[in-house]
Amino acid sequence: MARETYTARLARKDCISESSQCYHFEFVLDALESFPFAAGQFISAVAPDANDKTQTRAYSIASAARGNQFDLCVNRVEGGFFSNHLADLPDLPVGATIQVHGPHGHFVLHEPVTDSILIATGTGVAPMRGFVQWLFPEGGPDRSGGKDIWLVYGTRHETEIYYQEEFEALALRQPNFHYLPTLSRAEESWTGLRGYVQDHVARIVEERAARLGLPLLQPAVDPAIPKAELEFDIYAYICGLNNMVAGVRDKLAGYGWHRKQIVFERYD
Repeated sequence: MARETYTARLARKDCISESSQCYHFEFVLDALESFPFAAGQFISAVAPDANDKTQTRAYSIASAARGNQFDLCVNRVEGGFFSNHLADLPDLPVGATIQVHGPHGHFVLHEPVTDSILIATGTGVAPMRGFVQWLFPEGGPDRSGGKDIWLVYGTRHETEIYYQEEFEALALRQPNFHYLPTLSRAEESWTGLRGYVQDHVARIVEERAARLGLPLLQPAVDPAIPKAELEFDIYAYICGLNNMVAGVRDKLAGYGWHRKQIVFERYD
């Protein structure tokens, strides 16, 4: 059965990193009063290519739900049809439209909200931005419940840190939001964290266990508890390339974390 598609009008387009050719897009669905979705879900964009063949590409929504709008964060990929179609001005100027369907996906926050480690590299920060906007809505009620929320964001160079000012400003306003960008190829002038995300995730887990007086190695989950009823006091949400996701999962599994408390979405 064919999916229902919507016409999305491009309201704003910004290049947020020249070095990696990353673009921030804001779309409006003029025919809808609202476009409800859970933070972390994705839409699928649809368009015909030069051979009139329909191309479909899934993109994580880079915002929380707000009326009939949604944001995307997309890297322009050499030879990639859809990223170029979106990023190149001749193809898609502000005011132009694309066809989308959705929302789709199950990469969403568990409720009630727990302490949570959000881990991303590259455009994997898109659903994390949605999570953070939902948890700490501007002018709205704080949904974090005072739980500690860490955003560990890894990239190579300082010029490739997406939405940095936005996350830094939130960390200043919200004492339970901790923003930890880390660079794997930092210049000497960089004064922030260095290295890979899994190393900093390990430090968070170890310091939290010590602060709360908890065992670092998690006890095995009672096998009598049905999987649907499993609840944990902390979750990790991971989005990025497969190698990073696998590395973080392995690190957390080494602490005895259950696979149900490690929520991930990966792309290649």
